[in-house]
Amino acid sequence: MQPLNTLIRPAEPRTAVQVTFPDETILEGPVGEPLETFVQAARELPLLKGKLTVAAIVDGVLRELTMPVERDVTITPVTTDTSDGGRIYRRSLAFLMTVAAEELFPGIKVHVDYALPSGAYFCKVRDRAPFSPEEIEALKTRMREIVANSDPITRHEISLDEAIEMFAGCGDDDKVRLFEFRTKNYVTIYKLREQADYFYGYMVPHTGYLTLYNLLHAEDGFILQFPRRETPGHILPLITSPQLIDAFSRTEDWLEKLGVEDIGHLNRAIENGRARELVLVNEALHEQHIAQIASQVADRHRDGLRLVLIAGPSSSGKTSFSKRLAIQIMAHGLKPYTLEMDRYFVERQLTPRDENGEYDFEALEAVDIPLFNEQLLALTSGQAVKMPRFNFVSGTRSFETETVQLSPDHILIVEGIHGLNPRLVSSLPTERTYRIYVSALTQLNIDRHNRVPTTDVRLIRRIVRDARHRGYTAQDTLGRWDSVRRGEKRNIFPYQENADVMFNSALVYELAVLRPLAEPLLLQIEPRANHYYIEARRLLSILGWLNAMDTELVPDNSLLREFIGGSILRDYEPGPR
Repeated sequence: MQPLNTLIRPAEPRTAVQVTFPDETILEGPVGEPLETFVQAARELPLLKGKLTVAAIVDGVLRELTMPVERDVTITPVTTDTSDGGRIYRRSLAFLMTVAAEELFPGIKVHVDYALPSGAYFCKVRDRAPFSPEEIEALKTRMREIVANSDPITRHEISLDEAIEMFAGCGDDDKVRLFEFRTKNYVTIYKLREQADYFYGYMVPHTGYLTLYNLLHAEDGFILQFPRRETPGHILPLITSPQLIDAFSRTEDWLEKLGVEDIGHLNRAIENGRARELVLVNEALHEQHIAQIASQVADRHRDGLRLVLIAGPSSSGKTSFSKRLAIQIMAHGLKPYTLEMDRYFVERQLTPRDENGEYDFEALEAVDIPLFNEQLLALTSGQAVKMPRFNFVSGTRSFETETVQLSPDHILIVEGIHGLNPRLVSSLPTERTYRIYVSALTQLNIDRHNRVPTTDVRLIRRIVRDARHRGYTAQDTLGRWDSVRRGEKRNIFPYQENADVMFNSALVYELAVLRPLAEPLLLQIEPRANHYYIEARRLLSILGWLNAMDTELVPDNSLLREFIGGSILRDYEPGPR
C-alpha cells in the first residue's frame, strides 16, 4: 500500500465559474467576476430581452449585481417589472436625485415625502423656498449628466460610531436619531460621486441604469416620476390626486402636533416615556376626524342624504372605522343601519372568472347590481324589504323571512371594495350619497430619504391579523398578497378620487406595536421559501428600526385593535336595527 500522502494531490485552483439561468442557459466566466457581467452577457435571452435587470436571486438570496461570483451558482435575474426590481430602481433614482440636488444647492435637505398614483414621489426641500421651475430644470439636467457618466454606486460597511459622526457632521439629524437606537455595531452606506447616504435596501451598480425618470414642478415641492412595475418601459402620465394630497397634508399636520417627524423621533419619544401620550393624542386626532365626517353626514342628511359608502384597500381598518363612524352618527340623533355587500353576490354559476379561469369574487359583476339598487331605493324610501342571504358554501341565495323597514332618521352604511365605483349605485342621486375612502396612508418614514410604503404597513397589519384570527402563517398571507394587490389596483385605487372625504387610518405609533407581534411570524419563514423569505427579510429590516411598544397601551376601540385583537368593536352591531 502506498503512503497516503502520495495519493492525495492539492486541487488545482479554479479559474472559472458557471452561472445557470432559469432557462438552463449556462454562462462561464472568471472567478470573481461580478454578477453584472453574466447578466449583461445574457440580456438577449428570451427571458431577459427588453427588460432591465437590476439585481439577482442567487441560490435563493437577493444579491446586488456587484457581487463577485466565486463559485458555480444558479440565479434568477430581478427585473424592474418585479416588486423587488421596482424598489431597487426607485431607491437608486432617489439617491441620484438627492446627490444631484446637493451638488447644485450645497447644504440643501431634500425630503422624499410620499408616493403618488401612476408612479411618482412627492418631494420637498426644507428651510428654504421650494424649487422654482428653473431650478427643477437645472436639477433634471444635472441628473442627466450623472446618468451619462455611468458613475458607480458603491456599498460600504462602516462602524456605527463612524456613521453617527459622519452624518452629524453633514447636519443629517434624522439619521443620527435613527442610529441612536441601532443594535448592530455597523451601518451599510452607499457612495455616489462625493456623497454618502444610508438606504435600507439594495442599489443598481451605476447611474447608467437610471435612464427613465422625470421631474415636475409642483406647489410646495416637486415630483419625481419613475416607471411602475406594470409599465417598466415608460413613465405614465401624472394623475393629480387632490384628495390624496389633502389627506397627506392633514397627516403632516398631525405629525407636527405629535412632534414625531420620523422613526428616530418615535424611538426617542418611546425611550423618554412619551409612548402613552403619543397613543392618546393620535387616537384623539383620529376620533376628531371621524367626528368631523359624522357632522358632515348629519348636515347633508337634512338635505336628503341617506347612504354612506365606505371603500378602501385590504387591512385599511374599514370595519372598525365604519363602526366608530356609526357611533358618531348616533351622537347626532340619527340611526345607522349597516348593509353588507356580501348579501348581494350573484349565484355561483353566474360569478365571472379571471384570466386563470378562477372565480373572480372581487369583480363588480360578482355583485347583483340590479337587486342591490332595487333594494337600496326601497329601503331609503321607507318600504319593507326582505333581505337576501348568501350561502358561501353552496354558492346560492335565499331571502330572509322577516323584513327590514327604515325610518327617515336612518342612515344606510355600506362597506365594500366597490363603494367608490360609480357603476355600483344608480338608483340614488349623487346628493343622497356620501362616499368615504379609508386607507393607511403612512407618512412616518425611516428618515428623509427612506420611505415606509403604505402597502407595507397594510401587509404587516394583515400578517398579524391573519395569524390571530384566521390561523394563517406569514407565508400564507404573503402568498395571497399579490392577488389582493391586483384586485385593489383594478377595483379600488382607480376610484379613490370619487370620495367626498379620505380618512387616513394610519397611526404614528402602530409599527412599534406591530413589531413584537409580526417579527416571530416573519422569522418562521425559512430560506428555502425563496421569494417569501426575501420579502420577510425586507419587512424585518423595516421593523428592526423601531423600538417596541406594549399592546396594552392601545385603546380597546382603536382601529389597530382590528389587527392585534382585543377590540370592543369586533362583535358590535352599531345602531338601532
